[in-house]
Amino acid sequence: MRGFVTDPKGAGGLRLVDDLAEPVPSGHDVVVEVRAFAINHDEANLIARRPDGWRPGQDVAGVVVAAAGDGSGPGVGARVVCYLDWEGWAERVVVPSHCVAALDDRVSFEQAASLPVAGLTALRALRVGGAVLGRQVLVTGASGGVGQFAVQLAVAAGARVTAQVSRSEREAGVRALGAHRVVTSLDADDLGPFHVVLDGIGGAQTAQAIRHMAPGGQLALYGKVAGDTSISISDFYAQGWNAHVIGFVSPVPDETKGEDLGILAELVADGRLTPHIGLVMDWERTAEGFAALERRETTGKIVMRIGA
Repeated sequence: MRGFVTDPKGAGGLRLVDDLAEPVPSGHDVVVEVRAFAINHDEANLIARRPDGWRPGQDVAGVVVAAAGDGSGPGVGARVVCYLDWEGWAERVVVPSHCVAALDDRVSFEQAASLPVAGLTALRALRVGGAVLGRQVLVTGASGGVGQFAVQLAVAAGARVTAQVSRSEREAGVRALGAHRVVTSLDADDLGPFHVVLDGIGGAQTAQAIRHMAPGGQLALYGKVAGDTSISISDFYAQGWNAHVIGFVSPVPDETKGEDLGILAELVADGRLTPHIGLVMDWERTAEGFAALERRETTGKIVMRIGA
C-alpha cells in the first residue's frame, strides 16, 4: 500500500512509499479507501518533530471498504469524512467508527476533507461562548482554514460578526462569508464589546482583543501564528472585567468527533456552510502543497486528491 512517511531527506520532510502494511482494524474500526485529504499548518510542525518514519495525516474523506465488526459506524460503500490522529495520508486507513460521519452525495470528497481539524475547531470554539444570537463575535485570521468556518457558523447562529484579516485584499472574500464588519487591525476604539472571541493568531493581538471584550466574555485561543501571547491584568481593565481566556484544544472530547463532523457535513449539504478550498492538488504533490501553505499563496484549505 502506498502512503507518506516522514523523512528528513525528502521534499518537505516527506517520502511517498509503496510498502506500507495494509490496515488491520479492531472491532470498533472501519477501513476507509482515501479519496482526498487536507493539510494543516500544525502538521508541518509535527513532521519536523517526528522526522524518521512517522505517518502524518488527520483530515480524510473516502469510502468505507470494511465495516466495523461491532456494527458501529457506516457500512461498506458509504462515503465518509474522518478525523484521525495520524496515518491519514495513505491509500487506505483504519478509523475508529466514532470519528467517522457519513456524507450526503451533495458533499464532495474535497469539501469533506476540509472539515475535520478546521471545522471542528471553529464549531467547538464557538460553543465556548454559549448562545451567540444577537451577540458580537470577533474572529481573528478570518480568511484562514478555521476562520472561514468560524465566520459562517457564527453568522448562522445569529451573531454579529467582526472578522479580522491580515491584508486588505482579503476583506471582500471574508465579507462574502457573511461578516458584518471586516478589519485589518484591532486598533479602532469602536470595536466590540465582544461576547466571544475566536483567536487563532495569538501574539500581541490577543491582548488587543481582550481590551475589546465585554464583561464576562469568552476568548478561545486555539493558535499562535503570530507567536506566543503575553497578557496582563491591565488588559482586562478596559471593559473585559472578569472575562475568560481559554486555551482551546479542539480534539477534546474525542468520543463526539463523528457527531460533530456529521453536523458540519449536513450544513455543507444544505448550503448553509461553504468550505473555502484555495487549492486542490494530486496527493503525490503533498510537499508542494505544504510549500504553498508556508508561502501563504492561497486562502482557505489546501486539499490533496487521490485517484480519479
